Amino acid sequence: MLEFMEGSHAVAEIVKRCRPQVISAYPITPQTHIVEDLAQMVANCEIDAEYITVESEFSALSACLGASAAGSRVYSATTSQGLALMFEVCFNVAGMRQPIVMTIANRSLGAPLSIWNDQQDSISLRDSGWLQFYAEDNQEAADLHMIAYKVCEDHDILLPAFVCFDGFILTHTYEPVALPTQEEVDAYLPAFNPYQRLDAANPLSFGMYATPEYYMEFRYEVDRAMERAKQAFIKAGREFGEQFDRDYSALVEGYRLEDADTALVAMGSICGTAKDAVDEMREHGRKVGLLNIRVFRPFPAQEIADALKDVSTVAVLDKNISLGNGGAVGTEVKAALYGSGISVYDYIIALGGRDVRKRDIAAVVDLAEKGEGDMFYGLRTEVL
Repeated sequence: MLEFMEGSHAVAEIVKRCRPQVISAYPITPQTHIVEDLAQMVANCEIDAEYITVESEFSALSACLGASAAGSRVYSATTSQGLALMFEVCFNVAGMRQPIVMTIANRSLGAPLSIWNDQQDSISLRDSGWLQFYAEDNQEAADLHMIAYKVCEDHDILLPAFVCFDGFILTHTYEPVALPTQEEVDAYLPAFNPYQRLDAANPLSFGMYATPEYYMEFRYEVDRAMERAKQAFIKAGREFGEQFDRDYSALVEGYRLEDADTALVAMGSICGTAKDAVDEMREHGRKVGLLNIRVFRPFPAQEIADALKDVSTVAVLDKNISLGNGGAVGTEVKAALYGSGISVYDYIIALGGRDVRKRDIAAVVDLAEKGEGDMFYGLRTEVL
């Protein structure tokens, strides 16, 4: 049954149904509603979990790391500067192979201070060893949490995951969401079975000192687990579709690409606007499609190449900037399509929450088809 609810509340409700045993987070806009809801649920005994209150995001993820190492299913959430404060611990979590799921309510990073949306925060940790999933709408945001736990806790994977959805645009927007019952979630997501845990009767050490003779092999193992996570996600997404009639088995999802000459590539909520823009351009006889990247880490290079093999022009909408180089998504899409003969143009767009409308998407397509790209779109030169 569909319920009309705020995106943050939908995420909190689905996290409750995933039965985390330990929750630790520090409130920060626009993530706050998620952890407020979960704290209330714990206080009301609606969820059998320990909620650890802390003094910072660094402390929050540190508490999560210890709880996960002790054998608990763990959850956290953050955004922007909060995620930046967790930087050190993010690498530790992945390196120690702890399957923590954390919601990222995507928000710009300062300075200057901005509380509005872009994807700079999670993109900046793309090399940390965390899986990264991006939701187009609040239904997908809720569903991806169930899938994330199933993938992360697979004993062939054992990596943490960011479930990313756009701050304010989704976190504070009310949409119809179909939330599965507790019994349905339990049927899909089994109880947590830790691969290994801290145990006084069987001592283990985590995150120990590694000399140069050993360090590289640890990083190699994380990289191989990342690669295996592609098939794990496909399997978990297919099983989700079989149970709930919403199939997430694709790492990337095409929209009207079958006969497209020009393809947009994007992640997150901007894909909804892009679909409407594609429909309008199609009504005017323009062969335009969209490729939505659902899984950014591990990066689905082959899947992108396969999906775009028949187009002539690609326009990437990057809600981030790798300063001095261009957009992170655009850079990787160009690498995936290297040697294909397809023209790929990157557009830095919507930084700091700047609005993007259908006419802006159409304007980007115009630029790409004229061979004008690799630029900041909508730059206000009069204020420079």
